[in-house]
Amino acid sequence: MQPLPDMLALSASLPEVAFAAGDVVVREGGADGSLWVLVSGALRVTKGGVAINTVTRPGALIGEVALLLDVPHGATVEATTPSVLRRAADGAALLADDPAVTRLVAALEQHLGARL
Repeated sequence: MQPLPDMLALSASLPEVAFAAGDVVVREGGADGSLWVLVSGALRVTKGGVAINTVTRPGALIGEVALLLDVPHGATVEATTPSVLRRAADGAALLADDPAVTRLVAALEQHLGARL
């Protein structure tokens, strides 16, 4: 099996958006259709107001589960430090048009699901 391409490389053409500490990237229950890729910074994931995760790995995806399942976001993600993310405004189109991104998202979800 070939190694999967890095999400930072695959998302290099996407526009970057800067977030200040406290800015919300996605809100639980919302559904804007975006797919986000963390470039730098730190994010807190909360569900029902309870912190459940911290995301600091460049290349980490935000919003991919909602896109894959076509459901609203299951958690709120906010910046805890100044952060830069790349945004695919139409995440579903990115997944449909770029098989490398789709394979990477599927592989990451499979890996994360196996850990739960």
